[in-house]
Amino acid sequence: MEIDIKGYLREKELTIYEVSKRSGYGYTTLHKSFNKQQTRATSLNLRDLDALAKAQHVTMWQVLQELEENYLTWK
Repeated sequence: MEIDIKGYLREKELTIYEVSKRSGYGYTTLHKSFNKQQTRATSLNLRDLDALAKAQHVTMWQVLQELEENYLTWK
């Protein structure tokens, strides 16, 4: 399975820079994470969920639920 994180960012009108700035996480760290090829072993981690949640002032569970319902594909 794969999460379309770039699609999520587009729909929310967010950039990696904005997420980095609002969440306090480093741009390079988030950029590498959001742009890496996803496999079964490497998917979104808690830091990524936390950054997305902080950038939007919502809980991580809200972000996770939306990602699972709207941006998850089985590959």
